[in-house]
Amino acid sequence: MTFNKNLPEAWQEHWRASGFSEPSMIQQKSFQPLKEKENVLGISPTGSGKTLAYVLPLLLNVEKEQGNQLLILAPSQELAVQISQVVRDWASLLQLKTQSLIGGANVGRQIEKLKKKPEILVGTPGRVLELIKTKKIKSHLLKTVVMDEVDQLFHEKELNLTKQILASAPTEFQLVFYSATADRVIEEAQKLTDQLMIIDVTDEDQSGGTVKHYFMALSPRKKSEYLRSLAYTPNFRAMVFFNQVADLGSVEEKLIYEGLTVAGLASDQNKTLRKLAIDQFAKERAIMLLTTDLAARGLDFNAIPFVVNAEVPLSEESYIHRAGRVGRMGADGAVITFVNDATKRDYQRLMKKIERPFQEIFLYDGAIHLTRKEKSSTEEKTSSANVTVKKEQTSKSLPTKKIPKPKNRPKNTKNKGARRKSSKPEQ
Repeated sequence: MTFNKNLPEAWQEHWRASGFSEPSMIQQKSFQPLKEKENVLGISPTGSGKTLAYVLPLLLNVEKEQGNQLLILAPSQELAVQISQVVRDWASLLQLKTQSLIGGANVGRQIEKLKKKPEILVGTPGRVLELIKTKKIKSHLLKTVVMDEVDQLFHEKELNLTKQILASAPTEFQLVFYSATADRVIEEAQKLTDQLMIIDVTDEDQSGGTVKHYFMALSPRKKSEYLRSLAYTPNFRAMVFFNQVADLGSVEEKLIYEGLTVAGLASDQNKTLRKLAIDQFAKERAIMLLTTDLAARGLDFNAIPFVVNAEVPLSEESYIHRAGRVGRMGADGAVITFVNDATKRDYQRLMKKIERPFQEIFLYDGAIHLTRKEKSSTEEKTSSANVTVKKEQTSKSLPTKKIPKPKNRPKNTKNKGARRKSSKPEQ
């Protein structure tokens, strides 16, 4: 049976209306094992449709009006909100209820909505654990727990929360892990379950578009200047990533002062400001979304042509997920990384580790070029004339004058005239 024939009729219509044709490799290979309630760790490139790969088969196992059964955990508020939107879109066609549970949102409202017994919960670990401890989530009813971007959920800070959530679930439940870089946490995932099926389609998947990788050499002080110039190049629209929130804020202020329409998305903002930034960029009201690794995973914007790393990412995973914001579902894109004398080697080592070809590019005359700017004949003449002048100047010998050797001072006048400290205290 084909993937589409396994879907309810309402879903088949929605699939076609959404513009989907053939399912991606991860969607095809995940469907049956998840439907049969196996524990699965799925690995596929960014932008290959991982969310639907686990959502569709798992929703088919959810029973209507039987309380909290499916829990999906995400490492960030933004990703949790986006997943819940996707889930709600498909679950509503089966008359199933979805509730998002994220930190930063009004917990009282979330508790009120939990009284309606939603079958699917999507949230961040901190808020989900808080609601489990206060018995607002009926964790004993859970049948399946999904960890999206599992390698982030296994970071030291999140792992303790995640383990506490799993400890509150029933003794037998289905465990599901997905990420483009989940291969780095296979051992940790296997510690949580005896039987784990690994589905890795990284080498087989052909759903991504062509993504080219470039670097641009510049002084660290010129980041805002180069971003401003890039903004005026043809067809430019980008997510711009920073390693530090402070650097992001500084550049954002400068670009706004220059009159550019940019949006900033950072961890020190409240939920309302984060949502506003995402909406501005999604609706193309902002030409750039300045952010950190907060937005490197899961966030899906329609056909972004560029990702810019304002500095070299701190890890391979960070680069892979940032780069994954372009080239999604067949769209082409480019990743530009700013380097300087101190970071160029770090960039080269990183690219070698992740096995991506890269090339230097140059920015001049209002466009991006693959070759350096050639000097005009006028500039060459001026340059050669300057060289000639310098040579002429250096060829002339300066007049020399014999300076008489100073006589030795008599010992008794050696310190005469030297500044002496007063023995009296200053008034």
